[in-house]
Amino acid sequence: MQVQGQAAIVTGGGSGLGAGTARALAAAGAKVALFDVNEEGAKKVAAEIGGIAV
Repeated sequence: MQVQGQAAIVTGGGSGLGAGTARALAAAGAKVALFDVNEEGAKKVAAEIGGIAV
């Protein structure tokens, strides 16, 4: 799957499978937005991958 330059929304991106998915998408070149009730976790992952957290 080619995601280079595509936008991706990941729910539950602050930990676990969501965080892993966000990292994999970012590594493949996607622009990633993370959504999670755990705002602190989402912000941490977003900072690591150059994404945004909501």
